[in-house]
Formats: sequence, C-alpha cells, structure tokens
Amino acid sequence: MTTVGEFAQGWTIERLSGSAADFHARQIPDAPRRAVWVFEVTRPALILGSTQGESVADLEECARRGVDVVRRRSGGGAVFLAPDQVTWIDVLIPADDPLWSDDVGRSMWWLGDVWSRAMTALGIDATAVHRGGLMTNRWSRLVCFAGLGPGEVTRHGAKLVGISQRRTRNGARFQCSVYSKWDPDDVVAVLADPVLTAADLPVVASVGLPPSQVARGFVDQLIDGERRRLAGRHRH
Repeated sequence: MTTVGEFAQGWTIERLSGSAADFHARQIPDAPRRAVWVFEVTRPALILGSTQGESVADLEECARRGVDVVRRRSGGGAVFLAPDQVTWIDVLIPADDPLWSDDVGRSMWWLGDVWSRAMTALGIDATAVHRGGLMTNRWSRLVCFAGLGPGEVTRHGAKLVGISQRRTRNGARFQCSVYSKWDPDDVVAVLADPVLTAADLPVVASVGLPPSQVARGFVDQLIDGERRRLAGRHRH
C-alpha cells in the first residue's frame, strides 16, 4: 500500500492505494485525530458488511473475475468496488471532537452536508442529505446501495453517497463511497443470491467524474468548512 500525506486546517489527509483488504485492515488509532483517508482501490473487490457471511458471495465467480472478497468492520450490505469507478474516502474523528455526536444517526449528518456541498461545487445539483431513519427494502440487507441511511446523500431520489461508520469509545471511522460509474450487473454477477437480478436493484446515482476529481472536491469543502467554523468562532 502506498501513502502520500498532507495537513490542512487541522485535518491530516492521506492518499493511499492498494487492495481493499489492506485498507480495511487499518485500525482506528487508540488516540485518533482528525484524518481523511482517500483510498484508490487497485483490484476489484466485493466488500461484505460486518454481519454478512462469505456465503453471500459467489466465490467461484469472484475468483474467475479476479474480485477480492473482503469484510469491513462496519455494518450494512455488500459493496462492489472497481478501480477508477468509485471514490472511496474514510473520515476519522476523535470522540471529543466538536463534530462528534453521541446519536449514531445524527453523527453522520454533518458529513452528508460536506458531501452535498462538494457535489454542488462539482456541478452536480439537486442533492439532498437524508436526515430520517434507516430506509430498507427487500434487498438492502444484501446490497448496501439498495437502502438509505442517515447522512447519506441522494440526487433526484437516487442514492449518490453511501456512508457507514465504525465507532469505538475513542472515535469514529466514517466510510464513504461515491460511484463514478454504476453497473448493477457487476454487483449481481458476484453475489450468490439465485433470485436477485439487476432490475431488482434501485437506481443508483453516479457522478460521471474521475474519482480523483471527486476526492479533491470533498477535501476542499471539508477544509473550507473548518476554515469558516474557526472564523465564526473568532468573531464571537
């Protein structure tokens, strides 16, 4: 795994590339600080939620297609990732951070707002941050982007930004993904469910922009938000 780091407005920003397995093996530090991990996946991967067994995946088809099967520590359904088709960013905050919320649902609202501003700056309008409860359907336990959770971002009703989180008593790790290209056939092909078809999955919004451009847009808005927060605090 390769890493390039920088620091801006209180955020450590790391740009990494490698396998999904190596990235998910990273732990929340015992004493976490604000950090952004911008990750470029170099091999296709099917990421299973923490409660999903490997039986969810068609392991033979995954092997044939060169798709890694990896389990994340946060909950939710499976996510299919392919190089150059997804922006994958993890955001870490400590438990004593002003951005922290003890309410698990509300704790992701601020992050959804950052993503919504980033989308607007990138020319992608009509986004909305979901501030309600978890919305599920027949397939959402199996496929992450089939459902909608607090803080996640939609466009014209279709999910655009997926967010999951893992919390410890010391901090939280928010895992975010945005598709540059979404093809439901890719997902269905590597899952073992004999009934699921691409037509069963809800429409997923994609940005049609390179992941590197989307990541820059997000980091810019995150840093700008902190700059404005500090400016407002100083005025008072």
